[in-house]
Amino acid sequence: MDSLKTKDTYLEGKNIVLGLSGGIDSVVLLHYLHTHFPKHLRVVHCNHHLSEHCDNWQIFCQKLCNKLNIPYKNIDLYLEKSSNIEENARKKRYFSLSCDLNQNEILCTAHHQDDQAETLLLQLFRGAGVAGLASMPSQKPLGLGVHYRPMLEINKQQVIDYATEQKLNWIEDDSNKNINFRRNLLRLEILPQLAKIYQNLTKSLARSTKHQSEALKLMHELAELDIQTYQLLDANNRLQIDPLTTLELHRVKNILRHQLNQLNFLAPSDKIMDQIIELISAKADAMPLVSWNGFEIRRYQQQLYFIDTHSEKNQQKCPIHEELQNLPNFSIRYRVEGQRIKLAGKKHSQSLKKVLQEAGIPPWERNSLKMYYINDELRAIERLGRAQQAE
Repeated sequence: MDSLKTKDTYLEGKNIVLGLSGGIDSVVLLHYLHTHFPKHLRVVHCNHHLSEHCDNWQIFCQKLCNKLNIPYKNIDLYLEKSSNIEENARKKRYFSLSCDLNQNEILCTAHHQDDQAETLLLQLFRGAGVAGLASMPSQKPLGLGVHYRPMLEINKQQVIDYATEQKLNWIEDDSNKNINFRRNLLRLEILPQLAKIYQNLTKSLARSTKHQSEALKLMHELAELDIQTYQLLDANNRLQIDPLTTLELHRVKNILRHQLNQLNFLAPSDKIMDQIIELISAKADAMPLVSWNGFEIRRYQQQLYFIDTHSEKNQQKCPIHEELQNLPNFSIRYRVEGQRIKLAGKKHSQSLKKVLQEAGIPPWERNSLKMYYINDELRAIERLGRAQQAE
């Protein structure tokens, strides 16, 4: 959308969900969407319970939707006090919105050109790389649907003019004047001073984010090309260390960042990235680990394993477990030190440790493998198959 007076063709025929705060930006977007797509719109409001006025904002949003006959839903969010309450609120809000999004729905938020300029500067001051400086994309996958920002080409003055022309009412968030929040400090004090020196400042900054976004796409394409050319990934999304180390360092880092992004891992800091590079060059018999914010990269048998400790293991049910669990005297046990087993079809017993090594099961997963017993006799081992009792 390049103007609030034209219909956004991207939204034609889509099921739209609007994240409505009640402020001028989201109220303008609500009016716009209701004007052009009235039968394909529903609204979600997130109540963060951070202000004494939050319940009044919720009532305002609900009444506004009721008046327009738009389906409305409220999501209550409760946050623990922290030094970065603004960022934590944003993360929890989008997590909740992603969980609420149905298949093929489009979540629309009212971020505009001025918001994009602020985001670029905030990322720049944090020392962000290309991914951070690309700032907010116009659209990206979210949950079962897509997050879309239709107003990124619209500046704040256009939003104000539209609200005035349409005689709209909205609420003012008192926290928007609190310059202890960095974004507010930028918006209220720093950007106005810069705008006195640089004409069309927010438009120029928004243009820079487009350049960074194009550069980011090129980096992703290079990573994909390297992964395919050098056959760096196996079927389980493990990076192969030997071919990876034939590449120059900047391309190795690019591949790592791309793969972490594909897996929805939190981007590592420069310090963590340096640790990952050290992990890649560790001795072959070492089992190093790099972890940050619940994410892990482990090395085993010249492969890098990417582990998200937040997510539940999405393992398929073991068919042997399904077969044996209802038999009399069925039990599940776990390996013990020095244990030996005899797999079905083998003439001799082997140490369980050697069997697990030959099966390529990494050390950190071995102690959690289920061993199935009937009448104290070993019948099978998860992921290994049937076994015969051994000493």
